[in-house]
Amino acid sequence: MELTEAIRRRRSVRKFTDYAVTDDEITELLEAARWAPSWANTQAWEFIVVREKALIEKVAETYAEKNPAYKCTLAASVLIVVCAKTGISGTVGERDATKFTNWFMFDVGMAVQNISLRAHELGLGTVVVGLMDQDACRTVLSVPEQYEVVVVLPVGQPAVTAKEGPPRKELKEFVHLNTFGNTFTV
Repeated sequence: MELTEAIRRRRSVRKFTDYAVTDDEITELLEAARWAPSWANTQAWEFIVVREKALIEKVAETYAEKNPAYKCTLAASVLIVVCAKTGISGTVGERDATKFTNWFMFDVGMAVQNISLRAHELGLGTVVVGLMDQDACRTVLSVPEQYEVVVVLPVGQPAVTAKEGPPRKELKEFVHLNTFGNTFTV
């Protein structure tokens, strides 16, 4: 599968079959994450692979009420809980180096995108779950205080064929040339 095709065709999947994602497939997803770029190569991410059904249910209970990913989480054979060590990405020494103090979110986002694209390439589906009580999830999974739970990725085999994606803005609507407001045209 070509990268451009994967980028354009990957969709959030919220309905899974009863297929059990294999350890080899999970390893492939985590390898994809491992190669994501990060601030000064800090690789501040940590991943928790959750396979135990009772624990999957406890993680799902940390989701916001009526989160549309709740049911697919319960149907998933595996969750990848994405965490980040705080205080290292976006810092020089022990000082924040940029205006943005949550630089780990950018790093984690790139790792999550790599996982999602690799899953799509393997015929698996994912959905990024962030509408949740991250602190409650931290407690459920015994995540130390210097780490943040960022998102949960239920992983499974899609139960339905992906639909065409929603319309996307044209480049001219959000790309500027030299200064903001000057439309970039091709």
